[in-house]
Amino acid sequence: MINYDPHNWRRALIGVHGTRFAVIAWRALAVTVVAAVITVLHEYVTPLSVPQATSIHAIVSVALGLLLVFRTNQAYDRWWEGRKLWGAMVNTCRNLARSATVHLAGHPEQLQRVLALDAAFPQVSMLSLRGQLWEPEGLAPDDAAFVRGKAHQTTALAQRITFHLKAARDAGGLSDFVLAMLEHNVHLLIDIIGSCERIDRTPLPFAYVVHLRRSLVAYCVTLPFAMLASFGWATIPIVFAVTYVLLGIEEIGVEIEDPFEGDLNDLPLEDITATIAANVAEYQR
Repeated sequence: MINYDPHNWRRALIGVHGTRFAVIAWRALAVTVVAAVITVLHEYVTPLSVPQATSIHAIVSVALGLLLVFRTNQAYDRWWEGRKLWGAMVNTCRNLARSATVHLAGHPEQLQRVLALDAAFPQVSMLSLRGQLWEPEGLAPDDAAFVRGKAHQTTALAQRITFHLKAARDAGGLSDFVLAMLEHNVHLLIDIIGSCERIDRTPLPFAYVVHLRRSLVAYCVTLPFAMLASFGWATIPIVFAVTYVLLGIEEIGVEIEDPFEGDLNDLPLEDITATIAANVAEYQR
């Protein structure tokens, strides 16, 4: 995720890093080449201006605008929901560490194991959302072996936390009520990663994306026919500008709809993970 000063207009106006400028510009340029060919034919071969196209484009632009608004709104909703989920993960890991430190004070072995598993959960979650397996670090050998052998490592971590909480309960260190309270945090962690997986593995419906992109290309490619009579050669740069704006809005939606991939505009999961690990480490001293 790019950190920036919202008051700094200079960077916003001339900055390129993280803007997807090159991708959008090349696509807009491809459409502009078509517009240039149409303009040349209109000026030197045969008139291609279609006066009625102006009205048609005005009508279509309303529907296209609604499609783009829906696209970006849905993408940002997914991005913001992901941020809220990882905020909930921060709080849940802290709560689990805080409560475990108090209630497992008489069982230092179980406490250290629970804290180690708790600290590892966000990192495993991040790697899982990116399709990567985690090589267990900082865990007891039996915990590491258990997690290493599972396809869904986040669930395995949660299971080991429950295992150690139950062991402390069986040893007389926890009441059933306290066990249920601590276990509730474990349930919340599973709910959080499950919600993240829902976002990660459910893109916008294919039919919607296809229709939007085809409509965008058709609108931009046919735009010269509506502009030639009024703008002549100026049609070419105008088409580039309009195409860049419209395709840029669509590309922004693509960039942020999956906020866990680690791209420049995605959530700073590495920073959040490091924060949780540092918070839990304070209870391990």
